Amino acid sequence: MKLSKAIIALSLLVLVWECGPGATSEPSLKPTAMEKPIAMVTPTEEPIVMATPTATERATLVVTPTEAPTPTPSPVEEERYAEARRQMVEYQIRARDITDEEVLRVMEKVPRHKFVLTQYLDQAYADHPLPIGYGQTISQPYIVALMTQLLNLKRGERVLEIGTGSGYQAAILAELTDEVYTVEIIKELEQQAEKRLKDLGYTNAKVKHADGYYGWEEYAPYDAIIVTCAPDHIPQPLINQLKDGGRLVIPVGPPGAYQTLWQLTRQGDKIVSQNILGVSFVPMTGEH
Repeated sequence: MKLSKAIIALSLLVLVWECGPGATSEPSLKPTAMEKPIAMVTPTEEPIVMATPTATERATLVVTPTEAPTPTPSPVEEERYAEARRQMVEYQIRARDITDEEVLRVMEKVPRHKFVLTQYLDQAYADHPLPIGYGQTISQPYIVALMTQLLNLKRGERVLEIGTGSGYQAAILAELTDEVYTVEIIKELEQQAEKRLKDLGYTNAKVKHADGYYGWEEYAPYDAIIVTCAPDHIPQPLINQLKDGGRLVIPVGPPGAYQTLWQLTRQGDKIVSQNILGVSFVPMTGEH
């Protein structure tokens, strides 16, 4: 009997030791890494502009990195995207220094979610750039609006874009003027952008696979040129293809570092330049 009581007492002691405050076998109340929700931090001072997709909606967004987004969202989704565009323009663009009403109008009109990869649809209207594959990005909405405003486009003017990417900037330009020419050095992106622009009805935007450093001489001269990748110097062929009075908006700087966004205006044989702000773009590539 004494031996049995001793065994019971020893068992209770072991149980207290294993389940006490410092025990390693105590079930954790903290979620594991897999259980923690993934939070997207949007670098903006304003409220998040889109509702987070439900689990069911998110499941439909997982595709290969280079696949285009689903072309026919439901009416409910389209209304959600339309509201996201309105908030994007109000909080990210108008609240800063974009005052051109035509630029604000087209930024609210063009469906940016049609130009991002499917897995980033929930971030399509967020205040930052997004990957589009092949080491390239779609620019932050504010930067798109700012560079477009700096072009001072008028209806009927001819504009050249260097760096088509997803085609989003070209679509913005095509809403503002009648002739848009855009050059992309990555063949796959050029093909995707050309189809996307055609599907969305932007028949006034012509896309070419080529090294953008050399512009697109066939349709020169241009009233405006916009460059959405950063060379380490201003390409002379682009200056040569500007009309007198033409504007060039371009980021310039070394790869892997911040660059400077410039607005240049051709006045006869002179170029008048204005330093706008510091930016960060993917570098211009090609043989030059």
